[in-house]
Amino acid sequence: MLSEILLMESQADIALIGLAVMGQNLILNMNDHGFTVVAYNRTTDKVDHFLANEAKGTKVLGAHSIEEMVAQLKSPRRVMMLVKAGKPVDDFIELLMPHLSPGDIIIDGGNSLFEDTNRRVKHCESKGLLYVGTGVSGGEEGARHGPSIMPGGSPAAWPHVKDIFQAVSAKVEGNVPCCDWVGEGGAGHYVKMVHNGIEYGDMQLICEAYNIMKHGLGLSAPEMHDVFAEWNQGELDSYLIEISRDILAFKDEDGAPLVDKILDTAGQKGTGKWTVINSQDLGIPITLMAEAVYSRCVSALKDERVKAAKKLKGPRPVLTGIAANPGKKKAFITDIMSALYASKIVSYAQGYMLMRAAAKEYGWNLNYGGIALMWRGGCIIRSRFLGKIKEAYDNNPKLTNLLLDDYFRGEIKKSQKGWRNIVATAAKKGIPVPAFSTALAFYDQYRSAVLPANLLQAQRDYFGAHTYERVDKPRGEFFHTNWTGRGGTTSSSTYNV
Repeated sequence: MLSEILLMESQADIALIGLAVMGQNLILNMNDHGFTVVAYNRTTDKVDHFLANEAKGTKVLGAHSIEEMVAQLKSPRRVMMLVKAGKPVDDFIELLMPHLSPGDIIIDGGNSLFEDTNRRVKHCESKGLLYVGTGVSGGEEGARHGPSIMPGGSPAAWPHVKDIFQAVSAKVEGNVPCCDWVGEGGAGHYVKMVHNGIEYGDMQLICEAYNIMKHGLGLSAPEMHDVFAEWNQGELDSYLIEISRDILAFKDEDGAPLVDKILDTAGQKGTGKWTVINSQDLGIPITLMAEAVYSRCVSALKDERVKAAKKLKGPRPVLTGIAANPGKKKAFITDIMSALYASKIVSYAQGYMLMRAAAKEYGWNLNYGGIALMWRGGCIIRSRFLGKIKEAYDNNPKLTNLLLDDYFRGEIKKSQKGWRNIVATAAKKGIPVPAFSTALAFYDQYRSAVLPANLLQAQRDYFGAHTYERVDKPRGEFFHTNWTGRGGTTSSSTYNV
């Protein structure tokens, strides 16, 4: 067996571990672009099945052991894992290490937590190996025909994986690849995490628009299909609007819309939750993504909601007067589009606020325009809109908030009347729009020079001696008041949330 392995030595450009849907499709994508790939799976009969079926007639090689897989790779050896996040990644790293040499590269293409990637980069580099943690977005279709790829980790690894990654990634105007180096450590997986948080927000916003049209206006699935088809021709042109359009047109076997038969409980894999937790660690208000995560949690309370619906009273969520008037209905649908668009701008602004804070906290030099370009094609949140974000950061790399960019400020101004009308009408009629509402609340908070936190600080000082700053004194000077006359003069240490 060893002699056979030696004969196969140095044929392959890269190995890929994990033959689930994403792994198989990415291998076939690499093969299409002229790279020789070794396929390996811990359950080795999957390797044989893949070679005999999906990979039949290609240059894809197979391996039944780590040793056999590594022996077929050119130096520096490049081994990519597409396995479940967490312990399986660590287990494979330990299995690989004895078979690799200094300068070889381990790549994690799964949805790993960026803090785990930080740790793994240090661990591998301490052994003389290079490590890449890369976000890969686009699902099955993206993996096969061109995903968005967001690599980070050991900078010395980038020249050795760049050609492969950029060749197989999606391309946008001018054949520009949706892949570039993000930064050191877990930067690549961090950007993918934020991408997923934004994805949660985009999906929730679309669902709220759907909900108002369905229950408020009484639109049928085919009618909403037509609305989404029209929206996909304008500013909202995106993959998620496109698939929502297609879903609304899809019929079940009996000819009825399939979407109406799907149970209203949503699942989640955890990346949205990670984004929200990290935002709290950094003190950045990604309120829309948080609402999107919690909305999935509320949807999971199906049995409780069914019982509560019989006992908790509120207005009927029917917009009879608007629905019965074709002119008013058309105008209201335009307002829904405005609310969706303006809220989407807020969501991305919050996502970029989070990445800016992370770059400062973790010492990364993130290219914000470049990230928008990476998301412009291939990934789940790909949209025309992202081109405008790239332009904003190209025009002003130090832009503190997307809402302050001239283009987006103008778009919010145009959308604001309709946005407010939708949120107000939904509130009056008892139609839940948590993401639309929190986006508007954040926008109003962010544009307020004065907020009621002065009273909050007084409360904290009253019960906990947490101190406060004064408007008539320099920032950084803290004061404590004996509010009752019974307290002392000792104050608590200050801290930031």
